[in-house]
Amino acid sequence: MSTPHDPYVRVRGAREHNLQDVSVDIPRDTLTVFTGVSGSGKSSLAFGTIYAEAQRRYFESVAPYARRLIHQVGAPAVGEITGLPPAVSLEQRRSAPGARSSVGTVTTLSNFLRMLFSRAGEYPAGAERLDSDAFSPNTAAGACPQCHGLGLVHRTTEALLVPDPSLSIRDGAIAAWPGAWQGKNLRDVLDALGYDIDRPWRELGAEEREWILFTDEQPVVTVHPVREAGRIQRPYQGTYTSARRYVMHTFADSRSRTLRAKAERFLASAPCPVCDGSRLRPEALAVTFAGRTIAELAALPLTSLAELLSTAGGGDTARVLTADLLGRIETVTELGLGYLSLDRTAPTLSSGELQRLRLATQLRSGLFGVVYVLDEPSAGLHPADTESLLGVLGRLKEAGNSVFVVEHQMDVVRRADWLVDVGPLAGEHGGRVLHSGPPAGLAEVAESATRRFLFDDGPAPVREVRTPSGWLRLNGVDRHNVRGVDAAFPLGVFTAVTGVSGSGKSTLVGQVLAGVLADRQASATADPTEERPAPWCASARGLEAVDRLVQVDQRPIGRTPRSNLATYTGLFDVVRKLFAGTDTARERGYRAGRFSFNVAGGRCETCQGEGFVSVELLFLPSTYAPCPDCHGARYNPQTLEVTLRGLDIAQVLDLTVESAAGFFAGTPAAERSLRTLLDVGLGYLRLGQPATELSGGEAQRIKLAAELQRTRRGHTLYLLDEPTTGLHPADVDVLMRQLQGLVDAGDTVVVVEHDMAVVAGADWVIDLGPGGGDRGGRIVAAGPPMEVARVPESRTAPYLRTALPLG
Repeated sequence: MSTPHDPYVRVRGAREHNLQDVSVDIPRDTLTVFTGVSGSGKSSLAFGTIYAEAQRRYFESVAPYARRLIHQVGAPAVGEITGLPPAVSLEQRRSAPGARSSVGTVTTLSNFLRMLFSRAGEYPAGAERLDSDAFSPNTAAGACPQCHGLGLVHRTTEALLVPDPSLSIRDGAIAAWPGAWQGKNLRDVLDALGYDIDRPWRELGAEEREWILFTDEQPVVTVHPVREAGRIQRPYQGTYTSARRYVMHTFADSRSRTLRAKAERFLASAPCPVCDGSRLRPEALAVTFAGRTIAELAALPLTSLAELLSTAGGGDTARVLTADLLGRIETVTELGLGYLSLDRTAPTLSSGELQRLRLATQLRSGLFGVVYVLDEPSAGLHPADTESLLGVLGRLKEAGNSVFVVEHQMDVVRRADWLVDVGPLAGEHGGRVLHSGPPAGLAEVAESATRRFLFDDGPAPVREVRTPSGWLRLNGVDRHNVRGVDAAFPLGVFTAVTGVSGSGKSTLVGQVLAGVLADRQASATADPTEERPAPWCASARGLEAVDRLVQVDQRPIGRTPRSNLATYTGLFDVVRKLFAGTDTARERGYRAGRFSFNVAGGRCETCQGEGFVSVELLFLPSTYAPCPDCHGARYNPQTLEVTLRGLDIAQVLDLTVESAAGFFAGTPAAERSLRTLLDVGLGYLRLGQPATELSGGEAQRIKLAAELQRTRRGHTLYLLDEPTTGLHPADVDVLMRQLQGLVDAGDTVVVVEHDMAVVAGADWVIDLGPGGGDRGGRIVAAGPPMEVARVPESRTAPYLRTALPLG
């Protein structure tokens, strides 16, 4: 029973998702860590129950009219929660931020910089003083009139429109045109205009190629009827559309996302010629502070910006504003993000970087007496930066707040005041609180999967490193802060690329290495053995040894609830065919399409296969409720009458991967998909679980599982970006067995990684740094883990040594 001054948040009867009637007491004003294997229920307790209840209470406290402006929230499945203060959530963002969002807007630092320029900037003689909006690219007053504040213009080139100049127009040389235009109409129009459509594109004259691709003229042409292959071709009369005009029109005006995406493939972005990429109008760029324009200051790494502002001087107004800016920048750099610049666009940031930026903003907010609920704040952090993170979390607590953290990083778990361990396993095998108390008490909980990783500090035994089968060499890499670097990646082994945040890891691997290989595969006609220019790279050698590139990242597998685990892996196709093959389905004439909730026929038309409907309320915002007809099943009654081994299609989609593996035993097409999902530790997910409910780590493992179920051909190079994000150490062990198995089968695996247990298990390590941003971008060490761990200049070495038995 709680009292008005009860120091605990008391949860009774939590049943959200897989929680099994959980009751737990958590002390306020502490750093409390929730941990457990993936899918154990820790996020359901921290976010789905505690934070959701705080949000619901806040929602009920506001006036009915104001509620229309707030996203409707549902009540969590819990009996009672007492002693709960207001809560602030900082989750890993799963939806992509807008193109106009930047480091400056996320942290509000741009607002203060604009204020500095409007109040203390040096204006040209006779110029009218601007307000803080003449300095924002997101307002009409400040945006460049040419690019409308985006900083980029889209252009196309002959090389993009015609990727293979050895083809003739008849054979489809102009790849940018849609399929319909590649047919007789286009050929006959150009033929009627006097162009040779059977000569290789490269043999046409420069003026001919220029007119066909880029003309803005639109003459009306007529192709008269001709007899071809015994048929009379109909005449064509219409307006000629050049390839460039078609691409630009489709990209700008088409309502079809698919068509716009296709058109974008034939476009290249270039800095706006008016603002030179600064996004601002000339009047704003004419104002300076400390001899720099606002665009020049926004392009500096935050550490460099702080150095400049600290010596800028100026009047009293400037000193007050710069002091405030410096304090806010210091908070961001404390979290290891000093390499970022204010103009860095938010879509290029990792989810971990975004969360830490929002954390820095909260630290300056001055709130106290609230519960901060954070989702893996250490995601994307090098061990060297974790200590700074712990310092920031400590400051939030010292300010009179409670800090509840969902976390897998054992260094963070060890520093917690209170530990809530959920498990013991995932899904229906989890959902229980195994321990709630100081971390030391977990040592007595034998069934905890966390226990051995928290208390077993001994390094893992070192296995013999593999010998490379060859080398892929990149010479003169020049991209972002990686400049003039020569990098060598061994083939046939497991390579880990390490370094502090912003050191250039993702640039080198995810952009340059991936770009080189993708470019080579796209240019099948090129000599694979020649040393030739490549994207952001002077030359590349050894490409001929790689037959296939598989890049597995953490982007969502779908952006709507209609995308799910079963549809992404192709398992849903198998399931629908099995239902269509039942006696009942054959008698009724139901085909496989009948069992898709995305098309009319078998789905519930009341909710259009969504499973829920929007409810319009008179004085409240619309909310969502289970469909009154299908009750969330997504299908109409006739479709649900068809059963497979006693289950209808909705019940099958509600099975976990683990349960489905038993249900579909003896069905090879389904067994293979399910086995690979089990092998990467995703047995707890439901087949129909919407993509919007999946974490970045889960999405990455689903992609890996989808790849593993395919038949392998030739030598494959797998690139993974922090595959252990969101994984408990026990899940990391499962994933590592799969990745090592790929190498044992003769393929190459390259991972960008911060987990030292993974790095210690690699055959080769490439360490970038030594710092982030301008202080990084070079290879500090390269070699087997035992050698890299002894390099004095490497910031990774001290942490790698703890994971290796160096003696």
